[in-house]
Amino acid sequence: MDVHFCGVRGSTPAPGLPFVRYGGHTSSVAIAHEGERPSLVLDGGTGLRAVTALLDGRPYDGSLLLGHLHWDHVHGLPFFKGGGAAGARVNVMLPAPEGNPLETLARGISPPHFPIEPQQLGPGWSFGTLRDGLHEFEGFSVLAREIPHKGGQTFGLRVSDGHSTIAYLSDHAPIYLGAGPDGQGELHDAAMELATDVDLLIHDAQFVADEFPGVGYLGHASVEYAMGLARAAGARRLALFHHSPERTDDEIDRIVAERMQPDLSMFAAVEGGVVPLHRAAATAPT
Repeated sequence: MDVHFCGVRGSTPAPGLPFVRYGGHTSSVAIAHEGERPSLVLDGGTGLRAVTALLDGRPYDGSLLLGHLHWDHVHGLPFFKGGGAAGARVNVMLPAPEGNPLETLARGISPPHFPIEPQQLGPGWSFGTLRDGLHEFEGFSVLAREIPHKGGQTFGLRVSDGHSTIAYLSDHAPIYLGAGPDGQGELHDAAMELATDVDLLIHDAQFVADEFPGVGYLGHASVEYAMGLARAAGARRLALFHHSPERTDDEIDRIVAERMQPDLSMFAAVEGGVVPLHRAAATAPT
């Protein structure tokens, strides 16, 4: 599979010169079978707009999984041109523990909060409920597990094409389950199940350890927790994701440089970056 980072920020977009190299768009990761256009997208933040450029001028034909429904993970939906093109098929799956998924999504995308409702996004759009467990989407095996995060049901995802596997924990507050072995949160069962032996772990890294406990109530993890999980789970590569909107490019550079260790392959996710996970390919981001 090919993993395309289309939006890597958290909470709110971060425009401006200090954020150009890593990018300012919010969470969206597109996944393609080797040699094909993306057919599975994880989250619909403002980075979803960039998926259109990966479609070679064709309408999107695939699924879009929303791990949770905070603004920074859904605001790209109405601006996804590839999903609104004639002939597009967009199968949206989202947490809706209290009822109809269309009604749940419409709480944030409908007047007076937005001028249109989800059913007006296009004739090819459909909406279903994402539930805890194993699923099949677009030729990928997807395991959804509920993980702690503030403000509504949140899923972490494990995606496999039968040859390579990634784990996606974009918003994760392990500290809610206890301090854990290093004070940064529990290495709990769901996180371990999702991340064990993956080729690539994409993980919430909005904060660093020194910023806790002051930011703990915001519902995110530290870089140090992501590193500890990657080691404990045997992940072969770690992508730091969901960068704080206040974190400049130079600050992200410093965070990575100061924490790089010989026993862990780690990088900060970059908007526009691609990680090829092929049977005979290198796994460095391009």
